[in-house]
Amino acid sequence: MELLDKTINSYLDVWLGPRDPRVKGWLLLENYTPTFIFSVLYLLIVWLGPKYMRNKQPFSCRGVLVVYNLGLTLLSLYMFYELVTGVWEGGYNFFCQDTHSGGEADMKIIRVLWWYYFSKLIEFMDTFFFILRKNNHQITVLHVYHHATMLNIWWFVMNWVPCGHSYFGATLNSFIHVLMYSYYGLSAVPAMRPYLWWKKYITQGQLTQFVLTIFQTSCGVVWPCAFPQGWLYFQISYMISLIILFTNFYIQTYNKKASSRRKEYQNGSTATVNGYTNSFSSLENNVKQRKQRKD
Repeated sequence: MELLDKTINSYLDVWLGPRDPRVKGWLLLENYTPTFIFSVLYLLIVWLGPKYMRNKQPFSCRGVLVVYNLGLTLLSLYMFYELVTGVWEGGYNFFCQDTHSGGEADMKIIRVLWWYYFSKLIEFMDTFFFILRKNNHQITVLHVYHHATMLNIWWFVMNWVPCGHSYFGATLNSFIHVLMYSYYGLSAVPAMRPYLWWKKYITQGQLTQFVLTIFQTSCGVVWPCAFPQGWLYFQISYMISLIILFTNFYIQTYNKKASSRRKEYQNGSTATVNGYTNSFSSLENNVKQRKQRKD
């Protein structure tokens, strides 16, 4: 394993250049192998989990879900607060911020972004709960793609660009996750479900987040600083892929539901009309039969 790690690290150093020394020795960041193995295990569970649960009763997981979602809500709130205050303290430039001019604030941002990276490993549990509860319809291509890629992307971010312009997307995402995980936590309590109205707006917020991230990242391309340009182009490409997938999810989930409701309403109206038509026809037939009897 040590030889494998050294080989991978040497190739990565050749392709991407020297790593940021400020994260040297940090948990899970020294070598790529653990992150890669976690991702492969995740994909194996996504594939094999539903097969294993096929003939089994779904687990409720209600109490665990409340605790899990509350924990991620608090973690997301902590990361959002720390990132906002760190950016303020470091006097970060919205248009482009390099990775070494923020002073002590840079280290604060790096520490918080490590938790952001680690949270992507914790969030694998989202999918595992879907499997245990047999909610397989929620394990979409978007869901698996988003979860599997984020952990890997942020391993690279943390090793090469762990602060500076990297802060923006993580800050917005942490805020969205406060809304999202609070919703999921409350929805695990049946008595709270009638009062939850913001699910649709979470997806809208995610799409807005991706658009704003593309705009802010593009600023670094138009008005460059010492932040590496290649990372900016990659971020823009990744955000575009998420916009496409999330837009498709939004259309499939909400627009089609609204369309089906309209159709149901129209069918109901037609059924009523047909009811009257059928009644009229039967009345007409009865009159004809009476006439025939009189004759």
